[in-house]
Amino acid sequence: MHKKLIKFLFMASCLVAAAATVIGCSPAATTTTTAAPQTTGFPIAQPKVRFKIATTTSLYDTGLWAYLEPMFEKEANVELDIVYAGTGAAINQGKAGNVDAVIVHDPDQERVFVSDNYGINKRAFAYNFFMIAGPASDPAGIKGLDPVAAFKKIAEGGKKDSNAIKFISRGDNSGTHGAEKRLWADAGYVYTEIQKSGPWYSEAGQGMGPTLTMANERNAYVLCDGSTFTSYKGKLALVSLVEKPSASTLNIYNAYAISTAKVKTANVAMANKFINWLISTDIQKVIGQYGIKEFGGPLFNPISDGGCTFPACPNLTENMLPVK
Repeated sequence: MHKKLIKFLFMASCLVAAAATVIGCSPAATTTTTAAPQTTGFPIAQPKVRFKIATTTSLYDTGLWAYLEPMFEKEANVELDIVYAGTGAAINQGKAGNVDAVIVHDPDQERVFVSDNYGINKRAFAYNFFMIAGPASDPAGIKGLDPVAAFKKIAEGGKKDSNAIKFISRGDNSGTHGAEKRLWADAGYVYTEIQKSGPWYSEAGQGMGPTLTMANERNAYVLCDGSTFTSYKGKLALVSLVEKPSASTLNIYNAYAISTAKVKTANVAMANKFINWLISTDIQKVIGQYGIKEFGGPLFNPISDGGCTFPACPNLTENMLPVK
């Protein structure tokens, strides 16, 4: 009985040990072994690099960026994180280190951005023109005028009859808002006085699409970029009243990398790859064709088309050189 009890206890201890770990039940076993990890035979997928940009609302509202985004993600094998904002907000995102590159269109704010050493490797990649839309009845009588004369008539009429003549501003420190302020200055007005001049003038504080919608609802005049107006035209009763291209209405879209001298975490290598991609022959062609099928003409003009001949246009030869 004693020998049988010893054998029973030994076997029981082996079973308990086996339930916890894989250990040999030989009385002589004194070491343990670890099973080799199971593999599928395929390489383990590495997470994609996240590349962050801030881009203007017109590129979003027209759908151009939704069209371009998957192309660049595939080209660079990255996951894009995109902030859609007016130029002022986009620049602030860059300064705060929240993005690696920005796309903006306000020369006044851009000059400061560059002089403060935040924005580097500037390249223009597309352009369009600002225009003034308004009610078909055109109560201020601006149709066919140049934009400065049109702004004068809108202000004069709005002050006299704010029920009949209204103007909706972006009011968001965007590139379009900056162009509006320059036009008010060219028309001889102090912008802060325009803001307080009566109920005829309102600020939306929103992107281009929502601002157009607000102007449409209020039967008001609005300054907008031609690309967004064209893409929204089917939803609006507003009509284009002042649209002749000019140096004062030229709207250039520029891409910048964020300098690592200011933001150490900025992915400048990927930002440069992104900028070079935007000015590449293939993508310039894509930009020039975007909108033709749906709207009968391109929404944006690629810089490479050579059609930008106003004094404010960038040096095209220099602009198309790849960033190093």
